[in-house]
Amino acid sequence: MLDIKLIRENPDKVNELLKRRDQNLNIDEIIKIDQDRRKIQNQADNLRKERNEISNQIGQMKKNGLDTSEIQAKTRTLGDNIKELEQEETRLIELQNRILLEIPNLPQENVPIGHDETCNVEVKLVGEVPKFDFEPKNHWDIGSDLGILDFERGVKISESRFVIYKNFGAKLERALTNFMLDVNTSRGYQEILPPFLVNSRTMTGTGQLPKFAEEMYKCAQDNLYLIPTAEVPLTNIYSDEILKESDLPLYMTAYTPCFRREAGSAGKDTRGLIRVHQFNKVELVKLCTPETSKEEHEKLTEDAKNILNLLELPYRIIELCTGDIGFGASKCYDLEVWMPGSGVYREISSCSNFTDFQARRANLKYRPNDTDKPQFVHTINGSSLAVGRTTAAILENYQQADGSVKIPKVLWPYLNDERVITR
Repeated sequence: MLDIKLIRENPDKVNELLKRRDQNLNIDEIIKIDQDRRKIQNQADNLRKERNEISNQIGQMKKNGLDTSEIQAKTRTLGDNIKELEQEETRLIELQNRILLEIPNLPQENVPIGHDETCNVEVKLVGEVPKFDFEPKNHWDIGSDLGILDFERGVKISESRFVIYKNFGAKLERALTNFMLDVNTSRGYQEILPPFLVNSRTMTGTGQLPKFAEEMYKCAQDNLYLIPTAEVPLTNIYSDEILKESDLPLYMTAYTPCFRREAGSAGKDTRGLIRVHQFNKVELVKLCTPETSKEEHEKLTEDAKNILNLLELPYRIIELCTGDIGFGASKCYDLEVWMPGSGVYREISSCSNFTDFQARRANLKYRPNDTDKPQFVHTINGSSLAVGRTTAAILENYQQADGSVKIPKVLWPYLNDERVITR
């Protein structure tokens, strides 16, 4: 959520930055609502002050044996007027918040300007793309041939875009999860196992609600949502709390299953593990001070890259343009892994700096120097990594001519030193 004070004091700048995201915001409407709200609040405050002064007079008049019926009637009238103003103030606050909740974050000044993904900037290529003396297969064919992925029965027991991991497929997914968590905790992240169902307040805190309600799986009877990413519960752990500056930066990592309806992605990547409704992911989340957030964002991106480096998977780093960054992000890097079966790079991690956007929604603050006025923290997160997509990347990049798949050396200890997947 944007700071209304920022909009009030810098309307032209806010409008300029939002236009870089192809957002045409009616700044004048927002400012008018804010002016009306503050005017009514001031009127109500003045009437409360007047009522308090009259109440003091009533007390004194009663002590002196004077008739207070007329002045008490005036107090009742003031009370009715205050109540009307409070109701109107509440209405305007709710209206203002509804509008603010729909406005995306402001991009940082150095984010590339562009309308869509075609304007994203390739920052760096890492690793060598494998060369095969045979026609490389897609991971869904490799997994089916090896008997480790079962897409047909996944559809049978659920619906399309669900998959069953079997035998070595299940072992590989579990090994990758444990490997990622071990690496992350060795780099200073606290491991968390959060709930997989959260309330609407929590989903609103990280920006999934209200804008992306149709993308979420909701348990209507309990008014709970299946999480689309561990970012949601992790970021909200300290909502409505005030942390000490000495607690920051706070690093957290978590494995969770993730659930996404993908309502707006009809026809996109419908085969394989790239875009499914349920998938496993290891997440990185940081809470930090505004002064360190840019540095911490770069460091978190390095932590996500480290997993790909250890797995020796070729990838590229993409800086997203203003028209492609996520709703709550102010700056974002995507890590895209090479997929030989389709001959393209696919996103496997998205590392974003949200500045104070999520913290305002979740009311997540810290107190500088333990004595100053509380301020909103900055939140940063990224995938480390999407486990299913990592499984897919290993199957495609490490495939062999005989149909087997080699295992990256770093995973051997997690698989009882098994080094090859065979039928």
